Amino acid sequence: MKILVIDVGGNNIKLLATGQEDRTKIPSGSSLTAQGMVDKVREATADWDYEAISIGCPGPVKDNRLVLEPVNLGSGWMDMDFDSAFEKPVRVINDAAMQALGSYEGGTMLFMGLGTGLGTAMVHDGTVCSLELAHLPYRKGETFEHYVGVAGLKRMGKKEWRIHVTEVVAHLKAAMCADYVVLGGGNSKKLDELPEGARLGHNNNAFVGGFRLWKN
Repeated sequence: MKILVIDVGGNNIKLLATGQEDRTKIPSGSSLTAQGMVDKVREATADWDYEAISIGCPGPVKDNRLVLEPVNLGSGWMDMDFDSAFEKPVRVINDAAMQALGSYEGGTMLFMGLGTGLGTAMVHDGTVCSLELAHLPYRKGETFEHYVGVAGLKRMGKKEWRIHVTEVVAHLKAAMCADYVVLGGGNSKKLDELPEGARLGHNNNAFVGGFRLWKN
């Protein structure tokens, strides 16, 4: 099956399809609606050959639909019927979960995306599960995301932020009984030393995850 993978971010939409050598980027932004994304993608891929689509979106997903509007995008995402809009079968998944699925190498893996916020997902025996751990309490009445998201990095500086990343990785790895942790997101590259039991992921793993979505 030929698949188009759409990785929706706050700054760019990244596209890759079966048989395409290089990914394509389209600007997104806070005014990008769901229909606007569909229109841009259909235009950019007009001469591509694909039969099914995987979409990774920021925000919680249930039963192939977003259950909340993405914070950093425009409107219309919750109510969008992507199958009808693209006229092809579509599978929608949380963006962190899609990257987690592409990063998986067996066992029980916890994925933590260190970006604007904190994206989390788990894969166990090949089955991916989106998690919403970012807003759980961590310290002084504040959340995990408050400390290890980009706001925490700017507020505390790299040195203290790295200390909290190491501590949060240890907390969540133990709580989720994970064999290992994969750290993704742009800010993961700001770590000078990886926490014990963790390895770096790669943004391209989101595409691997998108392709894997259609293997079962």
